[in-house]
Amino acid sequence: MPASVPPSAVAVDDAAPSPVAVSGPAHLLRLTLLMAGSCMPILGAVLIAPVLPKMQDHFASTPGAEALVPLALTAPALALALLAPFAGVIVDRLGRTRLLIVTTLLYAVFGTAPLYLDSLGAVIASRALVGVAEAAIMTCCTTLIGDYYSGHRRVKYLALQTMCGSASATVFFVIGGAAGSAGWRAPFWMYAVSLVLAPLMAVALPTPAARATVAEVQVEAAPRRAFPWRRLRGVCALTFFGAMVFYTVPVEMSYLLDDLGVHDSGVIGLATAVSSAATVGGAVAFTRLRRSAHALLPGVLALCAAGFGVMFLAGNAPLLVFGAVVNCLGTGMLLPALLTNAMSRLEFEDRGRGTGLWTAAFFGGEFVCPLVLLAVQAAVGGLAGAVGVLGLATALLAAGLLAARRRVGAVGPRPLPERTA
Repeated sequence: MPASVPPSAVAVDDAAPSPVAVSGPAHLLRLTLLMAGSCMPILGAVLIAPVLPKMQDHFASTPGAEALVPLALTAPALALALLAPFAGVIVDRLGRTRLLIVTTLLYAVFGTAPLYLDSLGAVIASRALVGVAEAAIMTCCTTLIGDYYSGHRRVKYLALQTMCGSASATVFFVIGGAAGSAGWRAPFWMYAVSLVLAPLMAVALPTPAARATVAEVQVEAAPRRAFPWRRLRGVCALTFFGAMVFYTVPVEMSYLLDDLGVHDSGVIGLATAVSSAATVGGAVAFTRLRRSAHALLPGVLALCAAGFGVMFLAGNAPLLVFGAVVNCLGTGMLLPALLTNAMSRLEFEDRGRGTGLWTAAFFGGEFVCPLVLLAVQAAVGGLAGAVGVLGLATALLAAGLLAARRRVGAVGPRPLPERTA
């Protein structure tokens, strides 16, 4: 992991004035649009999950449908992971708001395409294009939060982004299931909501400009620094692993309950909702903790590992749900901690590309999460055992980060070579 941000850098960031209003109706609308845009990738990830069996029946005559239909759910995440770094480069070169508005409109076009497509291959292709739009939207929204706000306010709104994503996942799952009663195509109408958001974004989201902080004035005569690859690679690697930790409970909870003899979909849905609420609670707790994100990571990962340990040992559903709640409290803090840690290392002109890399790492971890657990499950002989192995790995990582932090603290923090924004 890169060294923690020194106190002087944090102080400068906290003192930097925001280029936009931080209260009033305009602020509330701006924040609402950024949060709504951040929820769009979640919409793509969960909305059609309840109708996959109906899609399977509809395309039963298509060769390989059993393997291809699930791709309709995962294709956006894969496309997002692959393309987010390129979206970040475009964000830095073409501007945040312009790209956000265009891709929000395209999101509606690609998202609603399955309403009239009859080929399974064409449906999957449209879903991949949804992921392309999501890569730009997610990168733009996160970058704009970093542009508009600084210091603790930035931390607060990045955590709010996590809260909205976690809460929307539950809502979208319910909406997808309810709409799916009218047929497998019905949930795709939800993608048209972006047609309402795009015009509002054009009016309410100003184009940000670079802000000159005290640190920047001191080094403005210095030559332009290269993109901070070295400082971000540790954050991105940790984010990739953190995404697997984050998505294990949402993806695997129903299977773990099934292994314990719980087959009622209502009970399974309630258990998933409780764990989702814990994720939101963790994000709320993160906003109230005044320590730096880097300093919090070892403890947050240890909490996630403890939850996995309880889930591994659970012999009944209530204990399993308790372990999931403990884990999700940790993951609710983990995501904003990782994102805040990355954003603190990026200057304005690098923020789009850096956010794209972080987004790629996160959704890449999301995509491989079930594949990794499936491979470990085959090796250890059960899903609970695979969760236990992941918990052990998480605990070891927490211990390693804590040891590294103490070692860095013993010699004193190193100053950042990059300027803060």
